[in-house]
Amino acid sequence: MEIKENGFIFSDDGNLVDVKAVHHYLSTQSYWAKDIPLALVQRSIENSLCFGIYKEQQQVGFARWITDKATFAYLCDVYVEEEFRGLGLSKKLMALMLFHPDLQGLRRYHLATLDAHGLYEQFGFKPIENPERHMGIVFKDLYSQPQP
Repeated sequence: MEIKENGFIFSDDGNLVDVKAVHHYLSTQSYWAKDIPLALVQRSIENSLCFGIYKEQQQVGFARWITDKATFAYLCDVYVEEEFRGLGLSKKLMALMLFHPDLQGLRRYHLATLDAHGLYEQFGFKPIENPERHMGIVFKDLYSQPQP
């Protein structure tokens, strides 16, 4: 899937993803994956349904779904480079991702965010019903600790 608009390309072609650019953003600018190793970013991209925003072959945005393509999808690693924010790129990317043919008819779409609730609410996301039923294991600051 590819959409061209106003000099930007929105694509689900994993071959276009600039892994080093994604790694740089995630490891230095994100609050959720600070210091993540390049090898983990590479593996996460290889095992996810990825989407990119490109301007003149430069990666300016990214997002990925962790999904079984049948019942569940978890949206993560969503970003638009700061110099390209405010242009509606994240909304266009969300629309492309939610209407992707591999993600239709799923029972649950999930995400976690610190500060982008307003964006996701525009696409139907809302606080989890019955949060007491949801559980998780979270290793905080995993990437900034020495690894064996």
